[in-house]
Amino acid sequence: MNTPAHGTGSNGSGNGTGSSGNGSGNGSGSGNAELTRRWQEVMTQAFGTPRLPLVRGRGSWVWDAENTGYLDFVGGIAVNALGHAHPAVVRAVTEQAALLGHVSNLFTAEPPVRLAERLLRLSGRPGRVYFANSGAEANEAAFKIGRLTGRRHMVAAAGGFHGRTMGALALTGQSAKQQPFRPLPGEVSHVPYGDAAALRAAVTQDTALVMLEPVQGENGVIVPPPGYLHAAREITAAAGALLVLDEIQTGIGRTGHWFAAQAEGVEADVVTLAKGLGGGLPIGATLAFGPAAGLLTPGTHGSTFSGNPVVCAAALAVLDTIEETGLLERVRAAGGRLRRGLTRPPHPLVREVRGAGLLVGVALAAPCAARVQRAAQDAGLLVNAVAADVIRLAPPLTVSDAEVDTFLERFRAALSSARGRQPQAA
Repeated sequence: MNTPAHGTGSNGSGNGTGSSGNGSGNGSGSGNAELTRRWQEVMTQAFGTPRLPLVRGRGSWVWDAENTGYLDFVGGIAVNALGHAHPAVVRAVTEQAALLGHVSNLFTAEPPVRLAERLLRLSGRPGRVYFANSGAEANEAAFKIGRLTGRRHMVAAAGGFHGRTMGALALTGQSAKQQPFRPLPGEVSHVPYGDAAALRAAVTQDTALVMLEPVQGENGVIVPPPGYLHAAREITAAAGALLVLDEIQTGIGRTGHWFAAQAEGVEADVVTLAKGLGGGLPIGATLAFGPAAGLLTPGTHGSTFSGNPVVCAAALAVLDTIEETGLLERVRAAGGRLRRGLTRPPHPLVREVRGAGLLVGVALAAPCAARVQRAAQDAGLLVNAVAADVIRLAPPLTVSDAEVDTFLERFRAALSSARGRQPQAA
C-alpha cells in the first residue's frame, strides 16, 4: 500500500507517495498496539476501543503511531472543515492564546462578540447567539428556549440524532440510545422523517418546538423530500411553535451553503451549530431569531467556557478561510465529483449514493458496512460505517480533486475486497 509520508499540497494536504513505516510517528516510542493498550487501561468504555490511534495530521491526511498514512474521509465526524493543522487555524489559536485565553462569562472578550456578529450576518437576519462547547449543548439550549415559551410538548423525527445529554437525548429519535436513561425529560413525540402529514398531525397548540435536521447525518445521511422543510416552517408557524433546525452536521459549508436550509430559503426560529464551526476545536452555537431571541434571560442558562476567546478565534479563522477561498463553491464541485465517481461505473455493492455537498452516504446492497470500513482502512482510507449498510463520508471542505480521485480508486477496491469476504448467504 502506498501512502503519503511527508508531502504537502497547496492546502497543506499530504500528496506524496511514501510507504507505510514501522517506526513510531508520535515521538513517544508507542506503536499502535501500545497506545491502544494504554487507552484500554485508563479510559472509560463509553466509546469502546477506538479502531486506530492517530498521532498527526496535515490537510486531508492523518498518520498512525507507526507512520502509516490515511486519507481522512471521516473528518473528525464532519468537524475538520479545513482539514488538519490548517495554517489559518493554527495561527489564530496561537495568537489568541498568547493574548487572552479565558475570561469566563463574567467578562466580555472581543472574539465571541465578533463571531456572533459574523454568524448572524451569514444567516442574513438579526438575532441573538448563545455559545456552548458542543452540539449537544447547543441543542440543550434550544430545548430550554422551547420550555421558556410556556409550552412543554416537543416534536422531533424518528432516526434523528441531536446529542446524548439528557434534553438532547430526549429529542434524539433512536430508542437504543435512549433506553438506558429513561425516563427522559420533556414530552417529546417522534414522527417519521420526511413525512409532512405525520408532522402536521403531531404539532398542536401545546407544541413548544419542532427540531429537525436538514439532512439526517447519524441515521445514514437521509435527505428529506423536496418541500419538507418548507412544510415544517408552515406547520410550526400556524401552531405558534418554534422551528429548530439542527445544523450541527450540515452547517458551516458542509453542504455547499453556510446553512443547509438556505438552499431552500427556509428560515428557522432557532438554528444550532457545532462540528465544523471550530475547525477541530470544541464549540457549539445556538442562534435564535424573532421572539425566540429574547427567551434566554440572566440565570436561565450558562456555561463557564461559553464563548472561550481561543475557540472563537479558531471559528473566525474557519469562516474567513471558507469565505476568502471560495470553499462553498468548491464543496459543491467536489461533492458532485465524489458522488458521480461513486456511481459511475456502477459497483454491485453500491445500492444508492445520497447526500449534499461533502456530506455523503453510500448505501450498500448488503449489511456489510463494517467490512467495507475495515477494507477501506487497509487501503489507506478512513470512512465511517454509520449504519449496518451505510458508509458516511465527510472529508475536509478543502479536499482536492486529486484526493477525491485517489479516494475513489481505493474505495472501489475496498468495496470489491469487502464483497469478496461476504458469506455466501449475503
